[in-house]
Amino acid sequence: MKIGLLGGTFDPIHMGHLIIAQEVRVRLGLDKIVFMPASHPWLKIDRKITDARHRLAMIKLAIASDSCFEVSTAELDRPGPTYTVDTVEALKAKSNPTDEWYFIVGSDALADFPRWKEPKRVISLCQIVQVERPGSSNIDLAALKPLIPEVSSCLRPVDVPQIDISSTAIRERVMMGYPIRYMVPPDVEAYIYEHGLYSR
Repeated sequence: MKIGLLGGTFDPIHMGHLIIAQEVRVRLGLDKIVFMPASHPWLKIDRKITDARHRLAMIKLAIASDSCFEVSTAELDRPGPTYTVDTVEALKAKSNPTDEWYFIVGSDALADFPRWKEPKRVISLCQIVQVERPGSSNIDLAALKPLIPEVSSCLRPVDVPQIDISSTAIRERVMMGYPIRYMVPPDVEAYIYEHGLYSR
């Protein structure tokens, strides 16, 4: 089985996340995409993040109609900062040895790859799927190669539709009383308002 992993805070999940997941799954012929909400990613340790139960509930609502999408609580279940290498190792340990793993990451995050915990170990565990995000520029592989020579051999760039939606913008719009319709799935929109998320 070919499995894609899409991590993030998903605060909240939005249409851009779903489009990336679908495009990567189809382009690479993956069997499923696993959404992995982070408990408290080390690169965002200084930002307040919405309670995990709300973020998890919104993901479940967003992917409920797609049998190729799943959600994992592997990072939410682990105390303290979360690291990709630990998560992938834990998931692989519980899976079929023949499964192929693909970690989906935006170019903006990939630029920080040398700072990740054990980046070479990450490369040995899975293929890295690089997707462009609106406002980010193409990653300079030449700059990464001296730091991690193996990175170019495991990188799988995938062109995805550029949808300029961000979780930050959604939170700000809710706070200012602006509509978020069509930026998030309808059930997610309803959940946000029902639970008073991002209103202050």
